[in-house]
Amino acid sequence: MSDKPPSSELPTPGAAGAASTSLSPASSARKNPWRDVWHVYTEAATLRMLLLGFSAGLPLLLVFGTLSFWLREAGIDRTTIGYLSWVGLAYGFKWVWAPLVDRLPIPLLTRWLGRRRSWLLLSQTIIMTALVAMALTDPKLALQPVVWCALAVAFGSATQDIALDAYRIESADPQRQAALAATYQTGYRIAMIWAGAGALWIAARSEVVDGAVYQHGAWQTAYLVMAASMLLGMATVLFSPEPLRRELPPSKNAADWLKSALIDPFADFLRRYGKQALLILALIAVYRISDVVMGIMANPFYVDMGYTKDEVAAVTKIFGVIMTLVGAFMGGALAMRFGVMRVLMLGAVLSAASNLLFAWLGTRGHDVNALILVISADNLSSGIASAAFIAYLSSLTNVNYSATQYALFSSMMLLLPKFLAGYSGKYVDAFGYSHFFTATALLGLPVLLLVWLASRTKVPQTQ
Repeated sequence: MSDKPPSSELPTPGAAGAASTSLSPASSARKNPWRDVWHVYTEAATLRMLLLGFSAGLPLLLVFGTLSFWLREAGIDRTTIGYLSWVGLAYGFKWVWAPLVDRLPIPLLTRWLGRRRSWLLLSQTIIMTALVAMALTDPKLALQPVVWCALAVAFGSATQDIALDAYRIESADPQRQAALAATYQTGYRIAMIWAGAGALWIAARSEVVDGAVYQHGAWQTAYLVMAASMLLGMATVLFSPEPLRRELPPSKNAADWLKSALIDPFADFLRRYGKQALLILALIAVYRISDVVMGIMANPFYVDMGYTKDEVAAVTKIFGVIMTLVGAFMGGALAMRFGVMRVLMLGAVLSAASNLLFAWLGTRGHDVNALILVISADNLSSGIASAAFIAYLSSLTNVNYSATQYALFSSMMLLLPKFLAGYSGKYVDAFGYSHFFTATALLGLPVLLLVWLASRTKVPQTQ
């Protein structure tokens, strides 16, 4: 990277090598010159995260939102679709195998690519293979094979996230984590647009004229194209440098290895933050709860409201992409300028408020203009919140345990929301969409309190 801010502007990691920034109000409000804030987006490491973010974001909707559209069109009931969202619990438990990704070499592959890139390439291969298998299965005829394929995609995607989060944290100094988070999130969201709107558009274009309402061949084509899209991330991994390798002390025996891989990363976090760790973990556990619980029912909602695949794809592709880019870059820039905690609060407010717009949309009938407004607002708020949240999580990690600690944080972020999301279809069947969207907005109220408490709590600097 080039053109770094003056050294006095950069926080210095301690002897333990922790990528930690102060989260106290005073330090989070520290300002950087706007020239340095925007120039960081042109650096090679930042641009690389755009492509790797695309690879990370592609699988998510293919086992959640887009899959729920496919299943609903195939005649699968909403309650079952809601329960199938528990496939996403793979993301919530990725901390279990994160220590392996953090420390275990892959035979031959690690020697060729290095520790981070070898795990990235392996996980991307799993994702691509499982997507191809999913494309060849018709849920209308047999739902169980689709579920197993979705689980494989989720496992591969969660493993990719573990390796990629560690790669990102180790690729730049703490001051640049917000910018890397913003470009990562931009690539991630562009991939979600492609896996959402793009997949719907491809499926719509692949339908046979005057054919049945549900055509498996159209969805098969869409998912095969999505599988091929993983090649972009694989190529990026092959042509990217491996972060500077941190030599780990040799283990004396298996018990010593297990201690260093499984226990030390968590003990390090608790030791550094003490009692404040409970507040931090509580905030992480619920910050994205409004978005995650609501998201699984968004596409079934569009289907039930009479929106076509073309309409949803067009609105998401045009307005969703624009507002996603604006939101992600705004979130990254504002976090660098005014501090992460203030942008976390802004993102929490906007995320909850955008869910109320979905409740309003449910009263409009088939109104494409209203759909444009709601999707635009939702993508803007999500971009701002996600960029700030990724930067916040990154600031908590120690680079000696970056994969394991970040996996713990991002797993906690999804565990409770994904569990509640499993009941979303049952809730909609009982109370309707409007009541459901309003309830998900109210879930965001405790988040505001936790962000406020965290912003007032002085987090000790790593020594």
